[in-house]
Amino acid sequence: MKSMTVFIIDDDMGLRSSLALLLETDKLQSASFASADAFLAACGPNPQGCLILDVRMPGMSGLQLQDELALRHIQLPIIFLTAFADIPMTVGAIRKGALDLITKPVNGAVLLARVHSALETNRLQREASAARALFEARLLKLTQREREVLVLALSSMPNKTISSELGISVRTIEGHRSHIFLKLDIDSLVELAQQAASVGMPLSDIAALPRK
Repeated sequence: MKSMTVFIIDDDMGLRSSLALLLETDKLQSASFASADAFLAACGPNPQGCLILDVRMPGMSGLQLQDELALRHIQLPIIFLTAFADIPMTVGAIRKGALDLITKPVNGAVLLARVHSALETNRLQREASAARALFEARLLKLTQREREVLVLALSSMPNKTISSELGISVRTIEGHRSHIFLKLDIDSLVELAQQAASVGMPLSDIAALPRK
């Protein structure tokens, strides 16, 4: 948590200052920005922490920034602040992944509780991303043909059918499967399927891995 930053984005300088002070009293690191564009210019490709984000600001709105972060594949839990909340706005923001939407004036205790929840969410997101990247790196050790065999085998296709599908012998299929098990350090396809599910990688994603 210590390496994480709570990013405050609001065009109200007084609110930014008071929120920064509130976070400081709870020993949380923060950085403040008067606009979404200023934040995007400074945040880099892989920021850690969470966002306290105003909905309505000059220039890019908070909701537009939420969309932009999704396009850039930046995972930062968002706590929206607004004085103009309505049900469609709230539902839309939450559906797009916002952690919460809090109306102004802000209750400090409530906000701190949401911030701690957001930071924990980001920690879990980063752990999940790292686990998926490691699993993907293991799969990339396989040759293209081995991955083809693997995808078909994981779809419950027997060796004889895979042989017909790929135009190679059953004996060759068996050899590929042995190499797959050895390279991935697994004992069964069930074990691999469980590992794939645990890191959120469906069969379609395995099939779509870049070719060697």
